[in-house]
Amino acid sequence: MNALPVPATLAELIRDAARRFGDAEAIVGVDGRLNYARIDRESDRIASALGAAGIKKGDHVGICAGNTGQWVTLFYGIAKAGAVCVPINTRLKPAEIRYQLAQARVRLLFLADRLLSIDFLTVFQDVAHGMTSGYPQSDLPHLQDVVLLGERNHPHCRGLADFLGQGTGAPVPASPGPGDVALIQYTSGTTSQPKGAMLTHGSMVRNAAAVASRMGLEVGHRYLSARPFFHVAGTTLSIAASAVVGATLVTMLRFTAEDAVILMDTERCTHFSGNDTMFLMLLEREDAHSKSRLIGGWAAASPAVIERAVSELGARNMVVAYGLSEASPNVAISDCQDPLPDRIAGWMRPHEGLEVCIADPENGLPLPAGQSGEIRVRGWTVMQGYFDKPRETAATLGEDGFLRTGDMGVMAEDGRIRFLGRLKEIIRVGGENVSPGEIEDVLLNHPDIAQAQVVGMPDPRLIEIPVAYVIPRNGVALDPGQILAWAKTQLAGFKLPRHIAVIDSFEPLGLTASGKVQKARLRLDAAQRFC
Repeated sequence: MNALPVPATLAELIRDAARRFGDAEAIVGVDGRLNYARIDRESDRIASALGAAGIKKGDHVGICAGNTGQWVTLFYGIAKAGAVCVPINTRLKPAEIRYQLAQARVRLLFLADRLLSIDFLTVFQDVAHGMTSGYPQSDLPHLQDVVLLGERNHPHCRGLADFLGQGTGAPVPASPGPGDVALIQYTSGTTSQPKGAMLTHGSMVRNAAAVASRMGLEVGHRYLSARPFFHVAGTTLSIAASAVVGATLVTMLRFTAEDAVILMDTERCTHFSGNDTMFLMLLEREDAHSKSRLIGGWAAASPAVIERAVSELGARNMVVAYGLSEASPNVAISDCQDPLPDRIAGWMRPHEGLEVCIADPENGLPLPAGQSGEIRVRGWTVMQGYFDKPRETAATLGEDGFLRTGDMGVMAEDGRIRFLGRLKEIIRVGGENVSPGEIEDVLLNHPDIAQAQVVGMPDPRLIEIPVAYVIPRNGVALDPGQILAWAKTQLAGFKLPRHIAVIDSFEPLGLTASGKVQKARLRLDAAQRFC
């Protein structure tokens, strides 16, 4: 049973955090430091201003900005107003932003005037014709108002100070309930238009509390997370998870290993979260080893990466997590008190109250313990559905209520699960199913390999063959033939990569905003490189 107090909504969460941890630092970002009491006050002002702007309970409000304390206050202000937050990925192209604003029927948008090297005022000229003539417009018929964040002005945008001033004394819209939608989280849309998963207040807060408990996060801890706030790992597992326990969230606009090491050192961070790529970039810096004060955190990473995080960064309480946007997002996570070998191996326990099964992806029938299949989940953490997409919702949420994750996993006799990879990424070599993660984990044990990614490439005889992309450690010259010879001693023949590409970085081939390698783009590159 989760011992942490769990408020019913995000609005209650920040009020409770202000009452319990008022003077404690809540967030450290490029725009300064905010404690919980100030976030509570500022978000009250935002909620009142939203009411004065005509936003009602259930209306959709967008945020297109980077990870800052201001983003957090806007997030809680939207929650207090009973509105639905629609976070916009700041790395999207104008047509992609326009699609999400229109599909989600966003009525009011908070827009950063610039972010890093991006001039969003210029970008938004291509997003909304209203930038030149006012709102609403035919391509964005629901958008009524744009509030500009930053120092610059625009004739068809309101400044934040003006927006807040007009809200003075205005009534706040009706408070949300735990079953009300708090967030519309868009999925990546690699094979179709992005879909907006509707996540409730209750599912997000409960998910945040459960994860904070499993990772051992407590008041006084300092939690470094570069997870973008426009992803649910940023809102639920960074912002909300910190507030549940009164920890300090340290964040950055964009993850770089150099900046992460500086923050780990200067902010005396105790916890860190990231995926394989983030951890491996961090582990490649020698100063990270000497400056790390980490004791734990969570990772969506392979056993080889978890083991290095523990041994080289000292994070002995590190846990491994599995989830997806449609599940608010965490489904299962290990406990920091679990035996270290189990955590390193990737064994996780689903949260209390969830039903998780491993099913045959073809017929949906449950599979016995020890047999791999699709991870399916039913219960409180699952989305209500995709906004305004009933057909896609029905395809993902079966009549039995189970979320079809599209992920491969295996379940132990005691109910713990281990993530094996995306179903679409499983490589079918002849009659065998091969997990890219298994090959990657072996390659990462090579002393001269810093990062590795494996994808499948079509083959006329075997259906598919594995292809590996590797980055050398510290500029070492890697010979693909020597790597293959070494891998032959570690892998069964059908798992052996048929081609190896030695590269300097995955950035030119495609990284998501959260640092994940885009394997669809790797597969395209492999088909061109090795055909």
